[in-house]
Amino acid sequence: MRDAEMETAQAAGGEVEGEQNGGATDHVENGSRNKGHHAVSFSHVKPHLVIQAPKAAEAIVFYKAAFGAEEVTKTVHAKRKAEQEQPLILHAHLKFGDTEILIFDETEETGNTVKSTSSLNGTSMILHLETPDVETAFSRAIEAGATVSEQIADRPWGQRYGKLIDPYGFVWSLASPLAPEETSVIIAEEAVEAGQAA
Repeated sequence: MRDAEMETAQAAGGEVEGEQNGGATDHVENGSRNKGHHAVSFSHVKPHLVIQAPKAAEAIVFYKAAFGAEEVTKTVHAKRKAEQEQPLILHAHLKFGDTEILIFDETEETGNTVKSTSSLNGTSMILHLETPDVETAFSRAIEAGATVSEQIADRPWGQRYGKLIDPYGFVWSLASPLAPEETSVIIAEEAVEAGQAA
């Protein structure tokens, strides 16, 4: 590689590893190796929910009732099938509209870094669902056994939004879009309140 090219790559925050593969370069940028500068893309993010054993099978029933989830596949834990009155779930694939989530029972095989909300005594994420009718969706989830964490209200970011906690410790936010004029009113009202408070 010519000196000018190396200087340009280094100035852009990359590290040149050398010329290989018929002239293609290994370029390291922000800690990520990118062979030949080809972009890496992903199609989906699929959260995995770890459920305190042996409640994953029960959780599947809840998510169907609360959020209309569709069960795509389910695999029982082979090692634990004979040991449990309720077989443990090794892998269950659920669909929430266009969203896909996987759930499974917590066992020692999941490792020290993968824990249920019960083991963590909390959760570090919020699962967000969008729907045209947040009131109906909210009521349905409560009837199925979810508890209210934050009541539905119009929010300045353009959504009618509320939060729930499911029986397994996960937090879900549900929202419907607001019309632009509704959002403008909320922002204006909050600006007035902020001015009065000052």
